Order: sequence, then C-alpha cells, then structure tokens
Amino acid sequence: MTKTLVTCALPYANGAVHLGHMVEHVQTDIFVRYLRSKGDDVVFLCADDTHGAPIEVAALKQGITPEAFVAKWAVEHQRDFADFQISFDHYGSTNSPENKHWAEFIYQRAKEQGSILRKEIEQPFDPKAGRWLSDRFIRGTCPNCGAADQYGDACEVCNATYTPKELKDARSALSGEPLQWKKSEHLFFALSKHGDFLKAVLADERFINRGSADQLGQFFTKGLADWDITRDGPYFGFQIPGEDNKFFYVWLDAPIGYIAATEQWLAKQGDTGPLGKAAKYWDRSADAKVIHVIGKDIVYFHCLFWPAVLNVAGLKHPEQVHIHGHLTVNGQKMSKSRGTFINARPYLDVLDPNYLRFFYASVLGPTAEDVDLSLKEFRERVNGELVNNLGNLANRTLSLLAKPELAKKLAPVNAALGKPLVDQALSRVGEIGKAFGSFDHRAAVKAILEIGFTANQFLAQKEPWKLLKTDPEGARAVLSEAAEVVYLLACLLEPIVPELANKLFTQLNRPRLTFKALTSSSYPLLGRDTPIGEPSPLINRLEAETVDKLIQPAPAAEAPKAPTSAEAKGKAKPASEPAAPPSEIDYADFAKVVLKTGRIVAAERVPKADKLLKLSVDVGEAAPRTIVSGIAEAYQPEQLPGRNVVVVMNLKPRALKGIESKGMLLTAGPGGKDLLLLDPGAVPPGSEVK
Repeated sequence: MTKTLVTCALPYANGAVHLGHMVEHVQTDIFVRYLRSKGDDVVFLCADDTHGAPIEVAALKQGITPEAFVAKWAVEHQRDFADFQISFDHYGSTNSPENKHWAEFIYQRAKEQGSILRKEIEQPFDPKAGRWLSDRFIRGTCPNCGAADQYGDACEVCNATYTPKELKDARSALSGEPLQWKKSEHLFFALSKHGDFLKAVLADERFINRGSADQLGQFFTKGLADWDITRDGPYFGFQIPGEDNKFFYVWLDAPIGYIAATEQWLAKQGDTGPLGKAAKYWDRSADAKVIHVIGKDIVYFHCLFWPAVLNVAGLKHPEQVHIHGHLTVNGQKMSKSRGTFINARPYLDVLDPNYLRFFYASVLGPTAEDVDLSLKEFRERVNGELVNNLGNLANRTLSLLAKPELAKKLAPVNAALGKPLVDQALSRVGEIGKAFGSFDHRAAVKAILEIGFTANQFLAQKEPWKLLKTDPEGARAVLSEAAEVVYLLACLLEPIVPELANKLFTQLNRPRLTFKALTSSSYPLLGRDTPIGEPSPLINRLEAETVDKLIQPAPAAEAPKAPTSAEAKGKAKPASEPAAPPSEIDYADFAKVVLKTGRIVAAERVPKADKLLKLSVDVGEAAPRTIVSGIAEAYQPEQLPGRNVVVVMNLKPRALKGIESKGMLLTAGPGGKDLLLLDPGAVPPGSEVK
C-alpha cells in the first residue's frame, strides 16, 4: 500500500492561531480522518515555523530570547489544535536539529548541481546599531497609500508589497536612524534554471487546480527570478555552512520543516537511526505520496520554489497541493477594529468546536474560493442541519428505544420495512467518500444531510411515538430500522465531528463503523441481539446571544490624526466601510407574509432553464399548487417528492418560462448547488409557520 504524507502549512510562531488557520486545519483533518477510516497508510504532520526577523523583533520587545519566545507559542498552538480535535501524528518545530540537517543537506545538493549563485546586492544597514536590517527592522511611509509607520516589505493598511528602497522616509526600527545602503554578497537559488521542469509539474492536473496553475504562468512570462536565500547576521535561523555571518532565509528552511517533521515522527515511532531517515517518504524513489494543504497566499513558494528545490536535491515534489481561500467574517476581512479577528482560544472559551468543524465542512468546496463565517448562517446551519436533522434523528430513535416499553432492545430484522431505507443510504457512501477524498466536503455534507432527511421522513410517516401506545413491537421494528441509519451516519460524520460520532457509537453500544468496513457491508448493519446503550441529545442548539459573544467590542476610537500628504492629495485608498445593515421593518410588515408548510408531490425540470424546477406542492388546499423554484442545481427532481417544505403563500402569481408560479419555497445557503430546502418537520401540509 502506498504511503501518504499529508501536511498543513506551518503556522508562524509569533502569535495565536485563529479561525482562519482552522479553515485549513479542519479541512485537512477531515480529509485525513477519511483516509484513515478507509484503511489508508497515512501520516498527518505539521510544525511551527520559527525563524526570521518578525520572531526576532517580537522577542526583542518582550526582552526574551527568540528560542524562549517560540517555545511559548509552540505550547499554545498545540493546545488549541488539540482542542479543535486536529489529529496530527506529529507536530514539530523548524528550530530543530532535524531541520538544520535537512536544510544543509538540500543546500549542499543544490550547490553541487550548480543551482546556487553568488550576487552582490545593496542591503540596508543601521550604522548606530551596527547591523544589517531585514525588512521587519525597517519602518517608513507606504509608497502606495501614504500610511505611516509601515514595515519595509508590506503595508498593513492597504496590503501593498514593495522593497525597502521604495518605502518613503525609511528608517531603522532599532535606532530610528535613516537607512544606509551598503553592498553585501548573497547566495541565490537559481530558479531561472528550472523553468522546463516547473512547467511540466504545473501541467500535471493532479498537482494543483487549473486556475492556480494558469495564474502561476505569469511568472514564466516575465521570467523566473532567482531567489535570495541569504540573510546577513545577526538573524534567528541556521548559519550557512562555509559562509561568514550568513544565514538561511526563513523561506528556505520553513518548507524543509515538512521533511524535518517526518524525521521527528519516524524517530517517535522507534526508528532511531542516523538523521536522514525521512528519505523513506521524501526520496524520489520512495513508495509514498506527499500532499500539502495551503492557503492561496503562499502558492508561489509551494508550487514553484519548493518543487525546484526538492528536485535539485533528488527528492520528490508533492503529488498534490490543495489550495483553499481565505476566511471572512460576516462578509468582510477579519478585523480587530470590528472585533471579528477571532482567535482559536476565545472561540473555545465560548463554543463547542464541533459547531465550527461542521460549519466549515458544510461550506468548504474543492476550489480556492474564500469562506465566509456569517455568524447568522453559522447558527442557522448548525441548528437546522446538525441539531434538527442529524441530532434529532438520533435522539428520537434512541430515546424512544430506551423507553421502558422497549427496554433498549432491537427488533429482529424486518427487510420489507427497513431494507429499502438502508440500501438507499448505503448507495450514497461511494459518493460521500469520493467527495471527502477530493476535498469537496460540502458535497459530502449535503449527501449526509439528505440521508438524515430521508430517515426523518421515514419516522414521520411511520409515527413510532404513536405506535408505542398501541403496538409496541411495531414501534420497536420501525425504530430498529431507523437505528441502522443512525449507525451509518455515525461513520459518515466521523471525519467531520469525530467526538459526536464516537458519542453515537457509544449510545448505540456498537463498535466503530469505518468506510473500509462499508466496502463489504450490506443490510443489516446492526446485530439485533445486543441492546443499545444510554441515549442523550447529541449536541445543544446554538443561541444567538452565545454566538454574538464571539465578536469582541471594538477598542475606543482614537482622536483623528492629521491626514498625510498623500491623503491630502487624494492618493490614499480609503478603508473599506462595513456593509450597511438591512433596513428595519415593523412587525406589521412581517405579519403580512403568510408562511405554511407544504409537501412536494411531484417535480420536473423546466425546459431550457437549467436552474428551475416545476413543483407540485400540497399546501392543504383542494389541489396542489404549482411553484417554479430555482433549486435545480441543488436537487434532482427524483429527490424531492415527499419532502416537507415551507411555502410563502401570499405572493402574487408570476409567470416563469411560461409557467404560472403560485408561491415560493424557503431555502438556506449561499445559492446554486449549496441551497438547502428548509424543513418544517413532520407536520401536515397547510400548517401555519409562525
């Protein structure tokens, strides 16, 4: 069996991990847990990225050594990831003997292959402090927006990047002195020599998605630039062998941290041989594949620089680099001033991590699109899907089986009653596994929710709570078949919410079910001779006031500052304004909307309209209503008959593609294939929704 090594990008050890980090780590953890469940030989690694000038600056401000500074963050990072149930096999550090060994090994290989060049460059120097200055030890005025007191490489106000020479009024952050520019000999990795190799790597559709590959094409058009891998000392990092006061730039040894973490993990497994054992995974001939999961802001380093460095060293480049988007909160970039820059620990102090794991899974697709943590959608999805659909199914089924009349005992197999239900659910397993394995977690969640919905419909139609009074054995039979689906759902949910899945296995009093076991499983899944365990609600509802605690009050406004010269000339870019809240309406306005429950009787596609379905919906009137709904990307017509829905009753009829539509269905989600019909539960058609 081919070994698979999966990594997340290494968090920088100069601050707490936040919910943006968790997008990547939750997404990767779901992928890895699925691979483990299907029996793959997989190892999941990460580490802290610890070197560089920002670490030096931060440690200097605190009056401690860089080593002590990164050690503090190492403890906090690992604690936060563990509490979010991220299942690393090993979490290491780039400030380690293993990373030093591999950095020197790769550098020496590149040197032998003629890929290390010497060039004389001008570098900023602080004569008062007597040291060369990296970008983070330089402050000045942004040349793009005019913001004062910005770093030497990037502006925190407008996000522009530039060189220290382009920075206006540049000065040393150590002494406040203006910069001096002096010549220094640096070492470069000759990226320009590896264009043909990199074009072949990018042409492999397994490596990265086509959109990202096309974007990287611009670097070939303008010519691949050789990469400066040197920093002059003093610098927190590894000194370059054979060089005087020269250190490896952090971006050389940071990705090598993936290899060092492999080395550390193998040692932890008992492989105590000399350094270099990570070649079992990283040598070009190794029977292993490497998968990186990264954010879209570091694609250049991972998909051009890193593969070229590995290739020169005789090592294998990653088979796949999965790229995800950034996190926004309530539709905007995370912001400390708006209180939406949410670190992991403050979240954990308020909410269960299972809520966020489920929400992220429900919105994360296979592309690099940004992910929005809309707190309203977050609460509604958790309550409507995790709690009401899946949690309610499990709790209704198991709590009724635990009633004194049934005493937790299951009924003998009743194939006529339960086999169609379970077989239909089992038919979705391959689709769900494929979605997990391709990082399309929202497609997996959608299919899981549909299984839960069908099982809830089964209970609604059979009404075992009523049978319990008149026909206890009939109720036992219905609930035992529903328990089959609960058992299956525990397996399907385990990659997403492992803690809740284990809770279900315990309540069912059954061993863990895996994707590997499901490849040879068929109805019935549950042995009927063993009673179930003690049921309890799977997870509580999310309340608005609890979710709102995630938003921290903005700091008190400072006195307005005089505009800079650039602002006075109209050159500065205005900061984006928060979106205006929706206008308020009176209760009387809302009372005009009549909402009732309906049940879809029939569904068919509307000719020449890819997004529309024509539905017949029973709303408790003499005849079903015809409603044309734009849900065709999310649902196939055959999936809809029998579904309960919420209908807006008093809209004026309108013609869509020549069909008169009388009403509208309520849905949730961002649109397209990610719409979900709102389910009012098992109530008769025509019931009022208040």
